[in-house]
Amino acid sequence: MTDSPFKFSPSVWLVPTFLVVFMWGIFLIDQFFNLHLNNHGICPRTFLGLQGVLFSPFLHDNFSHIANNSIPIFVLTMATVYFYRNLSLKVLFYGILLSGIFTWIIGRNAIHIGASSLIYVLVSFLFFKGFVTKYYRLMALSFTIILVYGGMIWFVFPQPQISGVNQNISWEGHLSGLLVGFIFAYYFKTPNYVATTVYDWQQPNFNPNDDSFMQHFDENGNFAPKPNPDLIDDEIGFEIPKIVYHFNPNSQIE
Repeated sequence: MTDSPFKFSPSVWLVPTFLVVFMWGIFLIDQFFNLHLNNHGICPRTFLGLQGVLFSPFLHDNFSHIANNSIPIFVLTMATVYFYRNLSLKVLFYGILLSGIFTWIIGRNAIHIGASSLIYVLVSFLFFKGFVTKYYRLMALSFTIILVYGGMIWFVFPQPQISGVNQNISWEGHLSGLLVGFIFAYYFKTPNYVATTVYDWQQPNFNPNDDSFMQHFDENGNFAPKPNPDLIDDEIGFEIPKIVYHFNPNSQIE
């Protein structure tokens, strides 16, 4: 297989751009018309609250909230589409769906909104999948993910009741996204990027009589190189390299 199974296409930036623009469009419409769309977030263990499973990733409380989520969503979605093109839409759609359902099951009695659960899905998937594939480029991506976003692990636990810690963080959504991404890393299959190289002589239909190199060995396995007819001098009778000089009258030597 080729050493570079990843190819850039417009979808690498179109998909994350669409997500971010859609998020901001919903946010600005809500702010401008005062629609209170945040009420359609996830409300755990209520029938009406199930609507937030699909809506919550696109709902944000304020400018700071959506601004903090926009860059990670763009970067992580772009990485997912580039490195896992065939799985990217599945990871995004089912990631939103399952992380939302898990949040609906384990969440506190509050309205959970924001794209952070999807961010945790992507971080978890990209990190664990690289080690599952054992392919050096994807493992390098895993190390990059943990280097940039490793500090996010602290927000999958209940936040301590101390000054300066935001108690409105949906750690349940974060934990749900982390678990879903971990499951996806093992459930979704990728090509065998580290397949063992199979040489011509290892093929089942290999015929040594048709191989130019094997023809230099006799029936006992001794190396007996055959002369190259292109290098035989007809008058001398043995093999010498033929050198052809081309004279260029316009050339100059300085």
